[in-house]
Amino acid sequence: MFALVDCNNFYASCERVFRPDLNGKPVVVLSNNDGCIIARSNEAKKHIPMGAPAFKFKDVIQKNKVHVFSANFSLYGDMSHRVMSILEDLAPEIEIYSIDEAFLKYGQSPYLNFQAEGEKISNRIKRSTGIPVSVGYAPTKALSKVANAIAKKFPERTNSVYIIDSEEKRIKALKWLKIEDVWGIGRKNSAKLKLINVYTAFDFTQISPLWVKKHLSITGLQLQNELLGIPNLDLDVYGTKKSIATTRTFERNYSDFDQIKERVSTFAIKNAEKLRRQKSVCNTMMIFVHTNGFRKDLQQYAQNIVFKLPYASNSSIELSKFAVEGLRKIFKEGYLYKKAGVIVMDLEDEKHLQMRLFDNSNPKHKPLMETMDRINHRYGNAKLKLANQDLKRTWKMNQEQLSPQYTTKLSDIITVKSE
Repeated sequence: MFALVDCNNFYASCERVFRPDLNGKPVVVLSNNDGCIIARSNEAKKHIPMGAPAFKFKDVIQKNKVHVFSANFSLYGDMSHRVMSILEDLAPEIEIYSIDEAFLKYGQSPYLNFQAEGEKISNRIKRSTGIPVSVGYAPTKALSKVANAIAKKFPERTNSVYIIDSEEKRIKALKWLKIEDVWGIGRKNSAKLKLINVYTAFDFTQISPLWVKKHLSITGLQLQNELLGIPNLDLDVYGTKKSIATTRTFERNYSDFDQIKERVSTFAIKNAEKLRRQKSVCNTMMIFVHTNGFRKDLQQYAQNIVFKLPYASNSSIELSKFAVEGLRKIFKEGYLYKKAGVIVMDLEDEKHLQMRLFDNSNPKHKPLMETMDRINHRYGNAKLKLANQDLKRTWKMNQEQLSPQYTTKLSDIITVKSE
């Protein structure tokens, strides 16, 4: 039996833990630079769609007295760690799926009362962290996602715990779930499926497996089997990341190549640090830039480039150089750029790296990078930088509504006054 434990409206819930006066009131959390709305409380969902540009809904926010917060990722990351630590104590096996979700696996547990178990998990997390969660149980991971959606949609009727443990419940749940809401389907595939009259998860289980494999690949076929109650997916064993990305929205539009070059170089260096942390090297890199899609009055441009590196590396010096070379190939004058990013892929363990006959990473970089990492770790991030980085900045974001870092910054710890 699998369970999916999902924190309800996680970012908004984190803010409410330290602001209980906001319980029952609409709350939204903004993305980097206070651009788009990335999290909403149930009360805010009635008025504002997910991903909405904040500036377009300014009047709606004011009219409905919506409380707005800038993304406080230090707080959210720490709260997530607390929730996952509790789950690791309560479950025999766990896969941390995202910052606010985790799959649990119980194996053969014929005598376990899953309703009581789910309520125990929910109560323990709520009591220890203040974060509300929903729990869904089912024989497969995909069905546990469906069960969780039901628990979240009908918390009063389910006590935030739902179990798909019979064929009748499975079919009823799948007929209720829209195809676009099925885990792993996505917008493009749901549009494709609707063309052949597939509108629910149940419809999806009724179409030919051959069609699914042809149009949605083996991944789609595995998903179909999972929804039929046939286990195809197990818990992912924790390991190193298969790709690493650093992407940012700029605090303002950039048109100058040197400005974007500095940012892209910094993103590549950040990726290099993450690679060294997990003892990996990369063989492939992707660079992308694009303008502000919400500014229809401006010329639009978006481009990316993926290229194989001449040799595997995790050196900040080398990855920064490769990133700038890639940027030169896709940058165009005359546009106002709003976002850029660097993704490193095709990773391998640095211990198993095969040396090439001619081109290889400079061996002198390894002790230099180790020294830089050690100093930056001891004295704070980015105390040491490369010369092509802006020495006066780490990363500037518009965060006008940032809440205190209650759990990670000593000066922001709540002070209790007694008389």
